[in-house]
Amino acid sequence: MVLNNPSEAKAPSGLRWFVALTPLAGAIVFPILVPIVMTRVGIGAGVGVALALSSLWFIAMLKTSEMPH
Repeated sequence: MVLNNPSEAKAPSGLRWFVALTPLAGAIVFPILVPIVMTRVGIGAGVGVALALSSLWFIAMLKTSEMPH
Protein backbone atom coordinates (compact mmCIF):
# COMPACT_ATOMS: atom_id res chain seq x y z
CA MET A 1 0.00 0.00 0.00
CA VAL A 2 1.42 3.37 -1.02
CA LEU A 3 0.51 6.42 0.98
CA ASN A 4 1.06 9.85 -0.47
CA ASN A 5 2.64 12.29 1.91
CA PRO A 6 0.99 15.71 1.42
CA SER A 7 4.09 17.45 2.79
CA GLU A 8 6.24 16.20 -0.11
CA ALA A 9 7.27 18.98 -2.45
CA LYS A 10 6.16 18.62 -6.05
CA ALA A 11 8.53 19.27 -8.91
CA PRO A 12 8.33 22.67 -10.62
CA SER A 13 6.14 22.86 -13.71
CA GLY A 14 9.10 23.31 -16.08
CA LEU A 15 10.81 20.21 -14.74
CA ARG A 16 7.64 18.19 -15.10
CA TRP A 17 7.43 19.16 -18.79
CA PHE A 18 11.10 18.24 -19.26
CA VAL A 19 10.51 14.84 -17.64
CA ALA A 20 7.49 14.25 -19.86
CA LEU A 21 9.21 15.29 -23.10
CA THR A 22 12.65 13.66 -22.59
CA PRO A 23 11.68 10.17 -23.86
CA LEU A 24 9.68 11.59 -26.75
CA ALA A 25 12.41 14.00 -27.82
CA GLY A 26 15.08 11.29 -27.79
CA ALA A 27 12.90 8.89 -29.73
CA ILE A 28 12.24 11.50 -32.43
CA VAL A 29 15.63 13.23 -32.69
CA PHE A 30 17.85 10.13 -32.72
CA PRO A 31 16.50 8.39 -35.84
CA ILE A 32 16.36 11.69 -37.73
CA LEU A 33 19.75 13.15 -36.80
CA VAL A 34 21.98 10.06 -37.08
CA PRO A 35 21.16 9.18 -40.72
CA ILE A 36 21.48 12.84 -41.75
CA VAL A 37 24.95 13.04 -40.21
CA MET A 38 25.92 9.71 -41.81
CA THR A 39 24.95 10.85 -45.30
CA ARG A 40 26.43 14.34 -45.08
CA VAL A 41 29.60 13.74 -43.05
CA GLY A 42 30.33 10.02 -42.95
CA ILE A 43 29.66 6.77 -41.17
CA GLY A 44 32.25 7.46 -38.45
CA ALA A 45 30.68 10.79 -37.60
CA GLY A 46 27.24 9.19 -37.58
CA VAL A 47 28.40 6.54 -35.14
CA GLY A 48 29.98 9.26 -32.99
CA VAL A 49 26.76 11.28 -32.98
CA ALA A 50 24.78 8.14 -32.14
CA LEU A 51 27.08 7.40 -29.21
CA ALA A 52 27.07 10.98 -27.91
CA LEU A 53 23.33 11.46 -28.37
CA SER A 54 22.40 8.16 -26.76
CA SER A 55 24.73 8.86 -23.82
CA LEU A 56 23.22 12.32 -23.26
CA TRP A 57 19.71 10.90 -23.59
CA PHE A 58 20.49 8.13 -21.09
CA ILE A 59 21.93 10.63 -18.59
CA ALA A 60 18.91 12.90 -18.98
CA MET A 61 16.58 9.97 -18.45
CA LEU A 62 18.44 8.95 -15.28
CA LYS A 63 18.54 12.48 -13.92
CA THR A 64 14.82 13.00 -14.44
CA SER A 65 13.61 9.57 -13.38
CA GLU A 66 10.95 9.57 -10.72
CA MET A 67 12.00 6.77 -8.43
CA PRO A 68 10.68 6.33 -4.90
CA HIS A 69 13.11 7.31 -2.19
